[in-house]
Amino acid sequence: MMAQYFALKAEAPDCLLFYRMGDFFELFFDDAKLAAAVLDIALTARGEHLGMPIPMCGVPVHAMEAYLARLIKAGHRVAIAEQTESPAAAKARGSKSIVSRGIVRVVTAGTLTEETLLEARAANWLVAVAPVGDAIGIAAADISTGRFEISETTPAGLDAELARLAAAELIIPEDFAIAGHARPRSDFDSVAGEARLKRLFGVATLDGFGGLTRAQIAASGGLIAYLEHAGKGTLPFLCAPVKRAATDHMLIDAATRESLELVRSASGSRSGSLLDALDRTVTPGGARLLASDIGAPLMDRVAIQARLDLVSHYVDNGGTRDAMRAALRALPDVARALGRLSAGRGGPRDLGQLRDGLGEARMLRERLAKGSDVPPLLAELLPMLDGHGALVDLLSRALVPTPPIDAAQGGYIAEGYDAALDALRSTGGSGRRDIALLEARYREQTGIAALKIKHNNVLGYHIEVSAKNADPLMAVDSGFTHRQTLAGVVRFNAPELHELAMSVTQAGAHALAAEAAHLEELVAAALARAKEIAATADALARFDVASALAERAVEGGWCRPALVEDARFDVTAGRHPVVEAALAKSGARFVANDVMLRPESRLWLVTGPNMGGKSTFLRQNALIAVLAQAGSYVPAESATLGLVDRLFSRVGASDNLARGRSTFMVEMVETAAILAQATERSFIILDEVGRGTSTYDGLAIAWAVVEAVHEINRCRCLFATHYHELTRLAEKLDALSLHHVRAREYKGDLILLHELASGPADRSYGIAVGRLAGLPPAVLARAKAVLSKLEAGRDATGGLAAGLDDLPLFAATMPEPEARDAVHVALEAIDVDALSPREALDRLYELKRLLQ
Repeated sequence: MMAQYFALKAEAPDCLLFYRMGDFFELFFDDAKLAAAVLDIALTARGEHLGMPIPMCGVPVHAMEAYLARLIKAGHRVAIAEQTESPAAAKARGSKSIVSRGIVRVVTAGTLTEETLLEARAANWLVAVAPVGDAIGIAAADISTGRFEISETTPAGLDAELARLAAAELIIPEDFAIAGHARPRSDFDSVAGEARLKRLFGVATLDGFGGLTRAQIAASGGLIAYLEHAGKGTLPFLCAPVKRAATDHMLIDAATRESLELVRSASGSRSGSLLDALDRTVTPGGARLLASDIGAPLMDRVAIQARLDLVSHYVDNGGTRDAMRAALRALPDVARALGRLSAGRGGPRDLGQLRDGLGEARMLRERLAKGSDVPPLLAELLPMLDGHGALVDLLSRALVPTPPIDAAQGGYIAEGYDAALDALRSTGGSGRRDIALLEARYREQTGIAALKIKHNNVLGYHIEVSAKNADPLMAVDSGFTHRQTLAGVVRFNAPELHELAMSVTQAGAHALAAEAAHLEELVAAALARAKEIAATADALARFDVASALAERAVEGGWCRPALVEDARFDVTAGRHPVVEAALAKSGARFVANDVMLRPESRLWLVTGPNMGGKSTFLRQNALIAVLAQAGSYVPAESATLGLVDRLFSRVGASDNLARGRSTFMVEMVETAAILAQATERSFIILDEVGRGTSTYDGLAIAWAVVEAVHEINRCRCLFATHYHELTRLAEKLDALSLHHVRAREYKGDLILLHELASGPADRSYGIAVGRLAGLPPAVLARAKAVLSKLEAGRDATGGLAAGLDDLPLFAATMPEPEARDAVHVALEAIDVDALSPREALDRLYELKRLLQ
């Protein structure tokens, strides 16, 4: 057995090997140690190898998926070694023969199809990348639904594309220097890849896929080779590849996605993200499509308008919207049911889901076709909902109303579909009734009222009595044959029971075989229409997204954005959808703000206090751009936008200590990427650039970045800063416009108004914010004193910005605060608002004594 185990382990050395032994999957050696720790199960030992006990642990076959889910989540791959013959067949080869086993599947994060292992409302991308010359091909497949897309990028753009896909598993050539699962370089050969693509899709040429490049073919070949490896020769269904160009969608790099929390919040969860605040979909397929739309906003104005027209249709017709959402809510996940069937892991219930989903889609088409003023996208999608009549009719006749998940026990083929099967079931049913009558007769014959006829997988049907009642049946002439003695019970057989049991067992076995044959035929019939079924699933998902976006728009009072050719960005009363939703839960109101970026004022410099709303203002406008180009209404009273080709966000502090990068280093790397890639059609939000280093260095960097964005990139930009000195740039940068978030102090308290106003802020209110944060009064008093000296030094020397118009930038030095005398120190320590009249008088006497 261990020789067989080692041979199988050699086939999958990078996997944990689940080795089937009866009702358990066993793991041995280091696999057992690792799995026992991850799964928190007992680690035992059995036998010896090289004089040492063999570590061992196991999981029950019936609970395998739950354990698999934990191992996959922990980042492991699992090879499943199943028994490929019965124990009886092995014994027939020789008394010492062991049951043959083979690896039937390699389970990895990117090749999952099981419901219990997947997140229903998220895609599960397996991505392969292949460098060819200066290009990098990308092939991405979600085998749980059959989606397949191919693209090409440059080394500089690779991170952005991988961030968009958020791969569950990344496949790379073994000599490619990025993190991923390395595979042989030969898997990524473009010639072999071309042959694999042609074989998979049954075509003689790849011209029909849009003229794929060698890099794209190489990546596709690597992906298909990996799927063949994982499926042990069985390939899942994949739709024809969709070729994506970098210019098809708004480019958003990984840092920007993380900063804006598009589909995941900073904590890594869906809660708190833009997707979470937006999502009103009622089907898993719709939720997956919405996440894809948000992750890749379109650059085609015609396609965006088509999506918006469909959303408007449901905004303007509330009754139609409600009816659509009610119909969709009842639908099963057709795409993933198809994915399981095509991967050979489906069952009767998946066929039932296809029957129900496709049947409902056909009825939905009939209702939608009756409407008037049909938007173009709706008219385009309608034909995709029909055409499955013959398959739905077949599945309706063949399957019971609620088919089981597991086919092993049968019972899923409907009565009346197969007369021969009905006859076998009838034979089995009458046989079981005859066995019940025989049990009653044996009780009467023996006088043992507790006598029972039972069944198990080892003995089959048998008679069971308690040990104290066994003597009459043990007699030689009783007609009963002793089979087994256990604690408290004795088991027997009898000729008549044996004959009946054979009849029932044979009928049952033949019935199961007949059902299995029908199941195979039905699966084949469904897979013959896999392409059309996938198109129906896509259409249903698009209807779900459009009606859900309409629901969200009506719920939030959102507007339809107007998309224009020029590079403007005009938003009236814009709001941050996530922050607004959070405030609404507490009963608070979000303060809306306007923005107007035009060629003559394309760069806004926003000043004002911390917590005043600068970062929220910046982010909300970036999110409005994403929503608009994804085909959604936006949280504003009005919005007129020119398309954004690249979106960049440098907001907040973060580090990457594992790569040796401090917070400031990360800030500089991200800022450098923005300045290198932004075009005149881009949109940038920058918050507190330069604050992670010394005041002089930081101000110099921020000053230079503002000038670069204005003079070189010439794109739309919102730049928030505490460097008040930057406002002087408005004197020489024509397209720079000054704005601030309003705040005021009242009786020593800071009131943040969260409103945007024209012009620079009068001061930063940093000490007031410190008071809000709870800094001790003595620290606040000292800060005020130091600030007064700093401001006096600024006035005397021309300020921190003295000399910025002419290099060197900072000729002036700042004076150190003077030493404080006792009177000054005592005054600073007084909290005037906390004094009673008597205490105030006492303090005056103390101060007078200090002056003497």
